[in-house]
Amino acid sequence: MEINLISDTVTKPTHEMLQYMFKAEVGDDVYRQDPTVIALETKTAALFGMEAGLFFPSGIMANQTAIKVHTQPGEQLIADKYAHIYHYEGGGVSFNSGVSCCLLDGKRGMINAQQVAGAINDPEFYNSPLTSLVCVENTTNKGGGACYEIEDLQKIKEVCVANNLKFHMDGARIWNALVAKKQDPKLYGSLFDTISVCFSKGLGAPVGSVLLADKATIARALRVRKILGGGMRQVGYLAAAGIYALDHNIERLEEDHRRAKELGSVLSKASWVASVEPVETNILIFSLAPHCNDQALIEKLKQKNISISSLGPGKLRIVTHLDYREVMHTYVLETLSKLEM
Repeated sequence: MEINLISDTVTKPTHEMLQYMFKAEVGDDVYRQDPTVIALETKTAALFGMEAGLFFPSGIMANQTAIKVHTQPGEQLIADKYAHIYHYEGGGVSFNSGVSCCLLDGKRGMINAQQVAGAINDPEFYNSPLTSLVCVENTTNKGGGACYEIEDLQKIKEVCVANNLKFHMDGARIWNALVAKKQDPKLYGSLFDTISVCFSKGLGAPVGSVLLADKATIARALRVRKILGGGMRQVGYLAAAGIYALDHNIERLEEDHRRAKELGSVLSKASWVASVEPVETNILIFSLAPHCNDQALIEKLKQKNISISSLGPGKLRIVTHLDYREVMHTYVLETLSKLEM
């Protein structure tokens, strides 16, 4: 029994999802004639109370498109120092948009309105890059699956409006935040100019994200997606997986959250663990005691058919997901409780 807790992207489509995909009605989406893609875009936009959506092969392309439509070369965006758009998107911010990043020292990947206000460059001071965009990530990846409070996002929005800045949310794991905080997705739709949502993180789809915005922004995003090579043909087979995921796999995220918290509880009692970060959703980050080596722990767990990942020296990550079943969970809990380093 191989147990992969490296990421919630390692899941495979269930039999039911595959059957739904096989039956999808498709067309040529480059001509905007794929009815299943249109259905997914429409369904997702309605869920967040936004005007339109655009299907992408990856969350990175969706984020990069959003940055491109909101900025001009030479400008600057504001984000947390842990931001996915900065660390894990191949330098796309500079490569695709010619934009620099002002990185803030937030709390577990989350920034606040006061920090944002203090980071905005004077638009009249032409020696500094023009600040044009604020990006937040919810839930935070490197922040250990932490979730923003809606009130904090509303305060950042007020700063954006007052300073004529666009507001983008990397919502790759927004589904986890919605479940954990019992939030209405339409609250997010009322705050952000653009939102990217992912179906392959947590929801079990094999691929795909949707960028949400008003109709005019999505029309511009369609052109950027084409330039980036994101035009797809009979992609309704993949969009169908997203529709199935929305209908069947959101509420069950509570199971992933419960299991992550139980893993955190066991790790907090281990002598070889220095600290466990607060667990809100499906991501668990912990630090090892000084005498322990992260690669040694990873190897020891591999010998027991358990895979986790390193975030750097002495810091590790576990992510629960759809394919991590209860029988596996019981085994991992027992293994961790007995492990010695």
